[in-house]
Amino acid sequence: MKLSEIAVRLGCRLEGDPHLDITGVAGIEHAGARELSFLSNPKYSVKAKKTSAAAILVQSPIAGLNASFLISANPYHDFARALELFYQPPRPKPGIHPTAAIDASASIGENASIGAYAVVGANVIIGNNAVLHPHAVIYEGVIIGDDFIAHSNSVVREFCRIGHRVTLQNGVVIGGDGYGFAKTKEGTHYKIVQSGTTVLEDDVEIQTNTSVDRASIGETRVKRGAKIDSLVQIGHGCVVGEDNIICAQVGLAGSSILEKNVLLAGQVGISGHLTIHDDVVVYAQSGVGGDIAPGSVISGSPAYEVRQWLRTITALPKLPELVKAVRELERKVEKWESHE
Repeated sequence: MKLSEIAVRLGCRLEGDPHLDITGVAGIEHAGARELSFLSNPKYSVKAKKTSAAAILVQSPIAGLNASFLISANPYHDFARALELFYQPPRPKPGIHPTAAIDASASIGENASIGAYAVVGANVIIGNNAVLHPHAVIYEGVIIGDDFIAHSNSVVREFCRIGHRVTLQNGVVIGGDGYGFAKTKEGTHYKIVQSGTTVLEDDVEIQTNTSVDRASIGETRVKRGAKIDSLVQIGHGCVVGEDNIICAQVGLAGSSILEKNVLLAGQVGISGHLTIHDDVVVYAQSGVGGDIAPGSVISGSPAYEVRQWLRTITALPKLPELVKAVRELERKVEKWESHE
């Protein structure tokens, strides 16, 4: 594809050779002489000067670099769009595999592809253009919108509701039982029926081996546009807000509420029954035990304001020296007081 055509398709301004034949896209360090790359963070401009890329998506041209430029307000976003020009994941052909088990009462929209050994339960409603890969399972009473994709071994449990353009990667479980047990007087654990449901709104994507539990009563809800990474646990009765980003190995205890545009980096733990307000960023491996004010950036366990946390971890290696100095001062004070 000519660089000039890519520029038009992406809506970018071209500076350089419009006749360059681009065969693919690659990262800045690995791009070859016929590939397009990108630079979204200026701190990596040193790497850009060593690249072999034919062209680079940038916010502004880089001096001294022998490459063409596509000028973009958002190079990372446009790089993602450029990838789509060269690669689309394979989509199965429409049709129902003869080994798929579909209940007679289920309603499946037009242009669906149902793979081998997929299961669709009673009274299920699925919209148009659905793709159920082999061994995907949809339990009884589930309602799903258009353009749904369920990869192999993903499961949607009974009576859950899913919006349009939702993707479940391999091994995802939507609406599994929440962790609910009542302790009896004998000290045993009595199972609490998880009578609620799980709701995924439009444009949600959930990555591999993640669980979004059903509520004991009421619902667990993942709101529009949220993206949830692999190996995440969303407990019963939680609300994940619009456009949230939740990274790998995060755990939300029951009844946690996340408002809009929250970002939880990897291995964050949320204690439950709390609210994280709009635009909060929580650094990796943090432990959150209470409500977080809008716009906060926090870290640590227990988590607190990130600048204070950075000062704390900077001082931490010096603690042995500080303790030693304090003890010496205490001895001097004791000696001084004994001579009074």
